[in-house]
Amino acid sequence: MPAQTSPFADRYVERRWTSPDGLSLFARDYAPAAGEAKLPVIAIHGLTRNSADFGAIAGLIAQTGRRVLAVDVRGRGLSDRAPDPMTYTPDVYAGDVIDLMEQAGVGRAVFLGTSMGGLITMALTAIRPRAVAAAVLNDIGPEVAAEGLARIAAYTGRKVEIITWADAAAYARDINAVAFPHYGDADWEAFARRIFRQDADGRPALNYDPDISVPIKAAGASALVPDLWPAFTALTDGRPTLLVRGGTSDLLSADIAVRMREAAPGMAYVEVPGIGHAPMLDEPEARAGILTFLAGVG
Repeated sequence: MPAQTSPFADRYVERRWTSPDGLSLFARDYAPAAGEAKLPVIAIHGLTRNSADFGAIAGLIAQTGRRVLAVDVRGRGLSDRAPDPMTYTPDVYAGDVIDLMEQAGVGRAVFLGTSMGGLITMALTAIRPRAVAAAVLNDIGPEVAAEGLARIAAYTGRKVEIITWADAAAYARDINAVAFPHYGDADWEAFARRIFRQDADGRPALNYDPDISVPIKAAGASALVPDLWPAFTALTDGRPTLLVRGGTSDLLSADIAVRMREAAPGMAYVEVPGIGHAPMLDEPEARAGILTFLAGVG
């Protein structure tokens, strides 16, 4: 089945806000459909990705009456790159999101975090617990499988020679085929357009700062599998939470997901069959699970 698209994917305005250290950061701001006011949703992408990843789901959520802010974390997409690469850490990202909330007039929100975005959500819960009303964790947990981390670390920040958009699609396929084995040529071309931008010479260039890998390398291999169970407990304690897992994910193993559900028995759960790390949230199971979950949140 090809990747799904949403007729509402492009119905957003561009919003900028300023980080505490003066960076100009970017978000897609989807206006809510008319009706009773509901808590907004803040969507945060994975390590090397950007707000375009939420194109399929953000517009659909907005049509249910929720404002959606899909961010480009510092160093990604249309957000500024940081002069100091050691600020590419979850606690700093969380501070940036808090500044977005303050500048956008958002006191509390539902957080939708893919991979690193879920880690940022946990960090933000520790910094400002009242800001997080509920959370959707997309293929991420308080513990992650070393196999998946090693795969991601192997390509993050790696220099690649991309000349044409066909090269870009081939690169996208190379690093993501394990997660989306059903994708065809058109899907990989669309994928490439999400993760690459066009540089000054008209060539595709990866749409993130390669220096995002600097803190990871500085921390060393021992820091690749942090213990975030206390943060997960704090997040799920008294908050509606949904876990979305790719059925073949190499980052969030089935065993970790089972232990998460045991630790948080009230947490809702959706598994997307045949998909690895991480679901794009255009899959029918993910889409239905998220919309059903949000229908039960204020």
